[in-house]
Amino acid sequence: MNKEDKIIITGASGLLGQNTILLLREQGYHNIVAIDMHHDNLKILRELNPDLHIIEADLSQKGDWESSFEGGVVLLQLHAQITSLFEDEFVKNSVTSTSLVLDAVKKYNVPYIVHISSSVVVSVADDYYTNTKKAQEKLVEESGVKYCTLRPSLMFGWFDKKHLGWLSRFMKKTPFFPIPGDGKFLRQPLYARDMARVIISAMEKRPDCKAYNIIGREDVNYIDIIKRIKKVKGLHTIILTIPYGFFKFLMDAYALIFKNPPFTSDQLKALSAGDYFKLEPWWEAFDVKTTPFEEALKETFGHSRYSDIVLKP
Repeated sequence: MNKEDKIIITGASGLLGQNTILLLREQGYHNIVAIDMHHDNLKILRELNPDLHIIEADLSQKGDWESSFEGGVVLLQLHAQITSLFEDEFVKNSVTSTSLVLDAVKKYNVPYIVHISSSVVVSVADDYYTNTKKAQEKLVEESGVKYCTLRPSLMFGWFDKKHLGWLSRFMKKTPFFPIPGDGKFLRQPLYARDMARVIISAMEKRPDCKAYNIIGREDVNYIDIIKRIKKVKGLHTIILTIPYGFFKFLMDAYALIFKNPPFTSDQLKALSAGDYFKLEPWWEAFDVKTTPFEEALKETFGHSRYSDIVLKP
């Protein structure tokens, strides 16, 4: 790809979008159209990238945003509903929006899509997020447009409002950190900067209608992740294991009080589902040097500028 080629990014203000845009600009790409509907997170994106072409739009509704696809050379499709208590929000922001985005892709002849899916589509999970991610993949596959689908595992990194970012902030605020059960739920965490490197490589290499499982290279138990975060941040929080059923009760009670809880019962179920994803050498396919988990944690929580920036729910 030419560094001046037009790159369209949907879901641009989320965890992965923010990291990918920073990396694209570091590599000399500047003709970027960033689209999202989250006003507060777009404000963060604009502050970090003041000359970026940003469009605030709801992709589940037709609108002027569609014309921005004209002249696009590649679409990085990052948008999706990640957490919610309501099925219609997942359908609206993952399925309906993707259908309209693909209409714009075909109308303006954008020749290539890098579609970000999730490892949940090959997991045992059965929830709103998993089912709408599967539907998203099917829409892309049937679009007739050349594409590459990337399925990352649990991601963490700069700007993380959920996952490890939320866990670290919660740990800092409380003297006790609750762990469901014994906490020995195997995770394969993926550093968002590494995933951004894969996205850019896929954009440049353009695999022809293939799907790749992008799984973190290190197997780490959930409780060990918590212990490593505690160590990296120099915290003195007491880690406390509590019965799984009681933990779930607390999550359900919290969800009744707060509209957008950072951790839901569905996510707890996914955490304990026992999924293990076969590791394929994606780092070789995309010529990406991966970051060791410990080093990635230090970068995530120790950067002088980005570590303290947290996206809004």
